[in-house]
Amino acid sequence: MSNQVRPFALEPGAGRSVRNPAGGQLVFKLRGEQSNGALTVFESVAAPGEGPPLHFHHVQDERLYVLEGEMRIRLADDVVPAPAGSFAFIPRGVPHTWQNSGHEPALFLAMFAPSALEQFFERYAALTDQAGDMAAFRALAPTAGMTVVGPPLAQSHPTHTKAEQLLESAPVRSA
Repeated sequence: MSNQVRPFALEPGAGRSVRNPAGGQLVFKLRGEQSNGALTVFESVAAPGEGPPLHFHHVQDERLYVLEGEMRIRLADDVVPAPAGSFAFIPRGVPHTWQNSGHEPALFLAMFAPSALEQFFERYAALTDQAGDMAAFRALAPTAGMTVVGPPLAQSHPTHTKAEQLLESAPVRSA
């Protein structure tokens, strides 16, 4: 019975790790070959302000669970806050994206059924050294069953005006 799925448990931090397109590490907790193609699960870190472009999956349903930090998620036309403890279910075909809206790295768990995207993340990490490389994301998306339909959330729905961003990043001067 070579197709039999075997149980296993992982310690914190264990699993194959690659660089996340959104600026942090991505650790596979369950790969498709470990679940007979039923499920892919990974834990990932997103840098402040980072997130993927607006996209949808042709075959997979996606689930996101925010473990630490402050995120926001776009589901079709709605943008919702997603602080730690938030969960989102994203059916296949629904345009979506997310963004780390906080000032610290955000940690989240992503699950895809049926399994998918292992090769996408591995190829992305091999192709570019940059987080947020939208050209690489766009180029690899079709082979992973994704279609990119818009920019990242930071561009489509900015949280700060340019003047607010400049004020926030300006050094504080004492009198």
